[in-house]
Amino acid sequence: MSHLRCPNPITGDRPTSVLDGDHRVLRSDGPPPLVAESAAMDHVRGVLERLRQSHANVLVTGERGTGKEGLARLLHATSQRSGRTLVAVSASVLADAGLETELFGQANGGADLAGCLELGRGATVYLEGITGTSLDQQRKLLEFLRSGALNGRASGHAGPPDVRIISSTHVDIVDEVDSGRFDQDLLDVLGEIEVRLPPLRKRAADIPLLARHFLQVHGARYGKSLHGFDAQAMIVLEEHEWPGNVRELEQVVERAVLLSAGVEVTVEDLLLGPGTAALEGMTLQDVERVLIKKALTRHDGNVSRAARTLGLSRSALYRRLHRHGL
Repeated sequence: MSHLRCPNPITGDRPTSVLDGDHRVLRSDGPPPLVAESAAMDHVRGVLERLRQSHANVLVTGERGTGKEGLARLLHATSQRSGRTLVAVSASVLADAGLETELFGQANGGADLAGCLELGRGATVYLEGITGTSLDQQRKLLEFLRSGALNGRASGHAGPPDVRIISSTHVDIVDEVDSGRFDQDLLDVLGEIEVRLPPLRKRAADIPLLARHFLQVHGARYGKSLHGFDAQAMIVLEEHEWPGNVRELEQVVERAVLLSAGVEVTVEDLLLGPGTAALEGMTLQDVERVLIKKALTRHDGNVSRAARTLGLSRSALYRRLHRHGL
């Protein structure tokens, strides 16, 4: 996600923003492709096709890491609103008061600071983690969607606002309604269409496709030309349980790109078997730094030889040395 302020969805200008941060605007590098051929994804492909040019609100559900944000971006990109900004708010990131301000704006002396719902008029608003909202926020959101009113005040627009809401949750929202934690009327409005993303274990046929896709993406990112996965590595990928779903698969492949010293990713590069505990809690930047230090130590500080071992050009390794302060 971008760290830019929330752009104006109509003009692209940046109005005064209540808060900055990565909960405001989704990545602007275009929607991800739908990498899927499994039967479990037939429903998702069908919904995407039927909702082209639609203004219907969509509720995206599924386990953590199944790709809900990516689907929200695809839904927006194939709609009549695709030329306007996809505004995003993460209820799972913001504390209650911050979420209130982000959604509904804030009175600031004589000037009102617009919230994302106001900025999203004429466009699409993505509400991530919708079940993280309080009942009071749900009531205000329902009022806005029905009348266009924000915090009990008219907004100058007559009737319901021209805004499409795509929301998501990994929680069973029916249980939330039954327990009194989520408003049934709001669910009826937000869930005009529900799309449930299956966990990766239910779409095993997509694992090779996704793995090769992520290999291409991160190979290009790190300047490494890898031809694919060797046979044993692909078997390991297909047999892994993937509790973290597609997000976990991407992280494993990205790490393998950094670790690989050959033209193919091997089982050793995947680090999915015994002996991987030492990497728990390490970021990809941590892994890269460790690999560079080991390569330099192995070649007595010779940058050219270390670069060849790492599958990098000499200039690319120098850039990474500078980045890591080595």
